[in-house]
Amino acid sequence: MTTLLLTNAHLIDPATGREGPGAVLVRDDRIADIHWGTPASVPEGAEVTECGGQVLTAGLVDLRAFVGEPGAEHRETLASASAAAAAGGVTTLVCMPDTNPPIDEPAIVDFVLRRARDTASIHVLPAAAITKGLAGQVMTEFGLLTEAGAVAFTDGLKAVTNAQVMRRALTYARDFGVLLMQHVEEPTLVGDGVMNEGEMASRLGLHGIPREAETILLERDIRLVRLTGGRYHAAMISCADSVEIVRRAKEAGLPVTCGVSVNNLVLNENDIGHYRTFCKLSPPLRTEQDRQAVVAALNDGVIDVIVSDHNPQDVETKRLPFAEAADGALGIETLLAAALRLVHAGDVSLPRLLAALSAAPSRVLGRETGRLAPGAPADLVLVDPDAPYVLDKRRLKSRSKNSPFDEARLQGQAALTMVAGRIVHRGEETGR
Repeated sequence: MTTLLLTNAHLIDPATGREGPGAVLVRDDRIADIHWGTPASVPEGAEVTECGGQVLTAGLVDLRAFVGEPGAEHRETLASASAAAAAGGVTTLVCMPDTNPPIDEPAIVDFVLRRARDTASIHVLPAAAITKGLAGQVMTEFGLLTEAGAVAFTDGLKAVTNAQVMRRALTYARDFGVLLMQHVEEPTLVGDGVMNEGEMASRLGLHGIPREAETILLERDIRLVRLTGGRYHAAMISCADSVEIVRRAKEAGLPVTCGVSVNNLVLNENDIGHYRTFCKLSPPLRTEQDRQAVVAALNDGVIDVIVSDHNPQDVETKRLPFAEAADGALGIETLLAAALRLVHAGDVSLPRLLAALSAAPSRVLGRETGRLAPGAPADLVLVDPDAPYVLDKRRLKSRSKNSPFDEARLQGQAALTMVAGRIVHRGEETGR
C-alpha cells in the first residue's frame, strides 16, 4: 500500500463548492481522508508533497476529445493525447468515435480500451457511434456497445439529421439508460459556410454559418426528448438563442444537459483576425454578445460542462486558405489555462469553473470522479492559477500544433496531476 499526503493546499471540492486550506491523504488509488483547516499529521511511511498553498482539486473530465487512433495516428495517438491531457490537469477524457474504422462495433471499443490501458497515462473512455459508419441512417447496437465499455453515444462531428433515426435512438437510450451526445449543427444550413454569419464574415469575404444551423436542430431534438424521455446532451452550444432553448427544456424538467467549448467561452469571431485558420472551428466562434451569453449561462447553471473540443489537425489540413482549411483545434492541454481567463477577468468564480470542468461532466457520465471526499478516486490536480507563460506550440505534448492560443499569454497551469493515486505529470517550477 502506497500512502501520500498532499499538504498545505488550498482545497476546492468541485462537487460542493467548499474551499479552504487543508490536506488530502491518498492511499493506493483512493482518497483516504480530507483534512480541512487543521494541519494533518503525517502517517508512518507516508510520502509528503508540499503544495505551497496552491489549489488542489479533483482532476478535470473532458467530455469531447478527438483522438486519431485508430487510423489517424499521425494527428494524435492515445499516448500523446493522454500526455497532453495530463499536462493540462485532465485525468479523464471521452474520445469521440470519429476514427478509422469508427467506434461502431464492440471490437473497436475493446481495442480502444486495451490500447489506452497499455499506452495512456490517464483514463480514456470511448464514446460509441449512434449510427453505423457515422452515416446517420442505421443505428448501432447500443446494448452490445455498452457492455463492451462505451460510456455514451454520439456521431462526433456529425449530427444525426434524420428525425426518425434520432427518435429511435433516444428511445433506445431511455430503455438502456445511456446518454446521447449530439453535435448540434444542421449540415444543410451550414452549407459552405466557414465562420459565423454577420458583419465580420462579410468584411472578410467569407460564407457565414447562421445561428439557426444550431438552434433549429437543437429545438427539434428537445421536442424528441419530450416525446421519448431519452437522456440527451447537446455537446456544444455557442449562441444566446441556444441558451434560451436549453433553459426552457430544463425548466420543463426534461433530461437535458449541455456543454460549451472553452473556445466559445473565451474567444469570439474577431479572433479570426486576418484569416487565422487555427480559429476555424465547429461550431464557429460567434459574436461578443453570444460569448457573453454563454458565460452568463455557465454561471446560471444552464450550461453544465466545459469541453476542450480537442481536434488535432496536421499542417496539410490547416496551412490552407481559410475556406479550405479543416475545422478543429487543439484544446486539451490548454483547457485549464484558457478557462482560467474567465476567473482572472472576474466573469466566473473558480469553484464554479472547476465544477463545470470536473464535477458536472462526472455527473453527466454517472461516474464517481469529480469530488474531494474520502473514498473518491485519487484523480487530482494541483493548480497554480497565477503562473504566467506564453504558449509555445513546440512544447505542446500533442502531435499536432494547431492551437488557437498559439503565442498567447496565458495564466495558470497544472503543477501536478495524479491519476488513480499515481503522479502522471509534474509542471516546471519556472513556467512553460
